[in-house]
Amino acid sequence: MTEQINIEELFGKNVFTVGKMRERLPRAVFKEVMKVMEEGGELSKTSADVVAKAMKDWAVENGATHYTHWFQPLTGITAEKHDSFITHPDEEGRTWMEFSGKELIKGEPDASSFPSGGLRATFEARGYTAWDITSPAFLKEDATGKILCIPTAFCAYTGEALDKKTPLLRSEEALNEQALRIVRLFGNTAAKKVTTSVGLEQEYFLVDHEKYLQREDLIFAGRTLFGAPAPKGQEMEDHYFGAIRERIGAFMKDLNVELWKLGVTAKTQHNEVAPAQHELAPIYESGNVAIDHNQLVMETMKKVAGRHGMNCLLHEKPFAGVNGSGKHDNWSMVTDNGVNLLDPGYTPNENIQFLLVLACMIKAVDEHADLLRQSAADVGNDHRLGADEAPPAIISIFLGDQLEDVVRQLVSTGEAKKSKKGGKLMTGVSTLPDLEKDATDRNRTSPFAFTGNKFEFRMVGSADSVAGPNTTLNAIVAEAFCEAANVLEKAEDFDLAVHDLIKEYLTDHQRIIFNGDGYSEAWVEEAARRGLPNIKSMVESVDALLKPETVKMFERFKIFTKTELQSRAEILYETYSKTINIEALTMIDMAKKQIIPAVTDYTGGLAQTVIAIKEAGVEPKAQKKLLKDANALLEEMVKAVETLEKDVAKAVKMEGKKQAIYYRDTICVDMTALRTPADALERIVDKELWPFPTYGELIFEV
Repeated sequence: MTEQINIEELFGKNVFTVGKMRERLPRAVFKEVMKVMEEGGELSKTSADVVAKAMKDWAVENGATHYTHWFQPLTGITAEKHDSFITHPDEEGRTWMEFSGKELIKGEPDASSFPSGGLRATFEARGYTAWDITSPAFLKEDATGKILCIPTAFCAYTGEALDKKTPLLRSEEALNEQALRIVRLFGNTAAKKVTTSVGLEQEYFLVDHEKYLQREDLIFAGRTLFGAPAPKGQEMEDHYFGAIRERIGAFMKDLNVELWKLGVTAKTQHNEVAPAQHELAPIYESGNVAIDHNQLVMETMKKVAGRHGMNCLLHEKPFAGVNGSGKHDNWSMVTDNGVNLLDPGYTPNENIQFLLVLACMIKAVDEHADLLRQSAADVGNDHRLGADEAPPAIISIFLGDQLEDVVRQLVSTGEAKKSKKGGKLMTGVSTLPDLEKDATDRNRTSPFAFTGNKFEFRMVGSADSVAGPNTTLNAIVAEAFCEAANVLEKAEDFDLAVHDLIKEYLTDHQRIIFNGDGYSEAWVEEAARRGLPNIKSMVESVDALLKPETVKMFERFKIFTKTELQSRAEILYETYSKTINIEALTMIDMAKKQIIPAVTDYTGGLAQTVIAIKEAGVEPKAQKKLLKDANALLEEMVKAVETLEKDVAKAVKMEGKKQAIYYRDTICVDMTALRTPADALERIVDKELWPFPTYGELIFEV
């Protein structure tokens, strides 16, 4: 019998929500907390102590024994150090559960053992975590018990940001300040705040745990470094939105329950394009909370998969030859009095505020296309972007027929007199209703697509934190808003000035608009003609962080200092080199200890068969050909291993950008040279002799 789930009772059960604060805090303290959440500032020491006690009491009542400052260092994942609530025993050996405002607001983890890009030396260990009052505390349940998790920022003793959250919060404040200037220009004096609204679609793969444990590459690299294609891939298009298998359904059910308890609005679940690939999407929420929740989504997926005898793979390309995984970042801006700045309305040609916001967005993306591309760059995404499954490595904006037509009118004549309408979709079946059509289709090949009342940034990798992309997006839009407001606030004739500015921005930056097939070679050539950057690798993208105009923008809005940007660049180069080095060493280990011995056994047995058949008086032509082919591939493998070992030995002696480039241009080429004969041998060698599960077993036997 199916267990009954009451979502309304379950939702937010493990979250110290605003509602729980209202119940547990004195009215004056609650009002102070809400004011700080909405307007900024600091809680008084007295109020902080009251909040800490209420939070602790709630956590202990629900079974918690420890608390942690939950933060997001530059590893891209989360970190936590647990402290119990117990105090020093008294003379009679009794202890109490206590938690102070000071402990709530500030923590002190070791800052030297996390990536810092030179911001902290090994002997400089002090760093601080600071309570992010805008993201609710929550309880995590696992084998360690229940832990009160307090979302925090993480900064060095010297003040530099050592995490993903601090720059994100800075960028949110910058965007809020500049967006308010825009809405004020259009007469909205009621709005006090503009926040981002973010929805993050998370793609992932599930594989059987027992098979996972037999694949050294999945364990160490998160992706398969060897593997011949299965006889069937995704070409039948039968997995996408297909019926969800029982084992996967049980996982999804438990995942939803765990996420709902954490206040994550898990809304949509379905099979994705590739076999064994799936997707989860939540409802939109404020940008900062959405990103915290996405970290919880990824962590919970892995935990729940383990309970069901599976492993969740979040790597962008765990299997060659089938679709990889992304994380679509749906982004918009909303005032606190309910206005979506990206809502075009029924007649976008007449919505001047929307047209200015749109023009600023187009300007921002065009001027900082390389920086936006960099924000979505990571090692795994190099295998995915532009591979006929995801947006190309070229940034462009899809507007759709309706808005593209409005832009065309504005550029050519300075005014847009009409907007295209959607009309009716006639099904041709009497028992089916005729459907209202949107005014435009969608384009899944676009990396940055307008989808009704938001933009969808489709480039972000599945394993990546979205804090980086959203920090960049907030910053470049804040800059565009600032420059527009600087002009319009001084204008004597506002109506004329805003129309002129919209036309100027759209005319100067229309090259970034592209509604066609982003996968086509024709677009690559057209983008080059337009002068749009085509940044094909993570290593290549890092330069965008240190361009003078990038540094100037981030410093202008107090999001990053030049030193912080330099540290990020260093970390990115180091991360790339370390990741490829681990993959190369894993390939060498698998080749020498598993594949080569298996092939040797196979060729040895084949040689004995050749001898036996000859002795029987028959010419073993087929067997001799198999032996010759297998032996040639084996020799190619052995040489490839030797070359890879030699080049890795050179690579580890290098540093920084030079090292990363060498890993990209030499080690990655060597790895392909090793994989090619190995995958060919997989097609030849007896299944019983092959040392680890094949693609067919991994992605079809889940």
